[in-house]
Amino acid sequence: MEDGILTMKIEETAEEYLSRIPMWTRKKNSLEDIRKFLWEMGEPDEGMQIFHVAGTNGKGSVCAFLQSVLRTAGCRVGTFTSPHLMEIRERFCINGEMVAEEVFEESYRAVRMLSRSMMEKGYCHPSYFEFLFYMAMDMFRKTEMDIVILETGLGGRLDTTNVIRSPLVSVITSISLDHMEYLGNTIEKIAWEKAGIIKRGVPVVFDGNERTSSQVIRSRAKEIGSPFYEVDRQGYEITGWRDKGCQARFYKAGGDFIEVNVPSVAEYQVMNAFLSYKALEAARLKEVMGLEISPGQLKEGIAHMYWPGRMEEVLPGVYLDGAHNPGGIRAFTQAAAGLCEAGKKRATLLFSSVSDKDHNKMIKEIAGALPLDLVAVAHIHSERGLETEILLKEFQNACGCGVKGFPSVEEAVLYMLHIKDEGHLLFCVGSLYLMGEIKAVLRRNSIP
Repeated sequence: MEDGILTMKIEETAEEYLSRIPMWTRKKNSLEDIRKFLWEMGEPDEGMQIFHVAGTNGKGSVCAFLQSVLRTAGCRVGTFTSPHLMEIRERFCINGEMVAEEVFEESYRAVRMLSRSMMEKGYCHPSYFEFLFYMAMDMFRKTEMDIVILETGLGGRLDTTNVIRSPLVSVITSISLDHMEYLGNTIEKIAWEKAGIIKRGVPVVFDGNERTSSQVIRSRAKEIGSPFYEVDRQGYEITGWRDKGCQARFYKAGGDFIEVNVPSVAEYQVMNAFLSYKALEAARLKEVMGLEISPGQLKEGIAHMYWPGRMEEVLPGVYLDGAHNPGGIRAFTQAAAGLCEAGKKRATLLFSSVSDKDHNKMIKEIAGALPLDLVAVAHIHSERGLETEILLKEFQNACGCGVKGFPSVEEAVLYMLHIKDEGHLLFCVGSLYLMGEIKAVLRRNSIP
């Protein structure tokens, strides 16, 4: 046995080794233990200027907006997000680019040696996410990033990333019911877990559109003496829609504003862009590190943000959206219904889900909101993937249009693209795992 739990394999790659780490280990290192792992690494996070981002929906998009603006302002930015769509290296971005293979492998080897050493001292082998977090800390230190953006994995209070002590700012995106088996079965309980990333004296910027979660976050910030900035839709105005995006006006204190172009057809991305803008203000970058972001740099950074699988138009009239919980689906259907109405078109749908999500509620939400003429369902290539037969039955019960089942995502994608016509938009939604499989299908088949 190597590393105490994993059997050695000859010439095993980093990705092969990582795939064999249990996603949810029965026994985990505590946050105190994780802090000791970092201490053995020389506490790399202590020298980093960090944006820490939690929430249910929109975390990755907020990270992408922050990254794009900061890079435009001349910063070297390291970003750690999850999950990945096709390649594990997507989780680690150095200046907006997926980390190079050699840097990834070097950090993997360093953390594997660290794990072996710590297990000899009685600590548990790192969980999958924990191992990747150590890799991120190692590679961001070695590549000398000016700013690091960390997205939580699950929750906030007990999340591996919550061992960081003094971020520049804590950001909490929209909150809805998801991962209830781990975080609680009410908005209040989930919001309390997410609010666990707030640090004493560190400003927190949060999505204030949902009254219940906002009250929980506000109370926690007051309790520990953290300045808080509640951000909602009253702070911006959409002034026009354009091809593949929209124009918006972000208001400042006193009624002044800045005009921005948000590169998305989904209003939820305008909210995420605005939340990022407010997080940049709250971080006091000029005071902390002498960085002043000009209005031009802000506008350029927002306009050039790219985050795959979030109302992404991959082909004309074909959209991918990774919404995978009821809150995300509501935001998706609002955007999708708006596109259909604006283009005077009907909708077709490709849907799949993993078994531990509230798939029936999502399906009912979609069926009630979109002008559907055909639905395709398929099984995701994952142990957690929901069986096609279950999805077929749930859609047949929820909507009056035709529903076709496919044994694989590839068959479903190729069929739906083959039958697509000018009178319909095709939406693919239900899981980020589905987005990754669809992108792989398009790549394999050289589409487009």
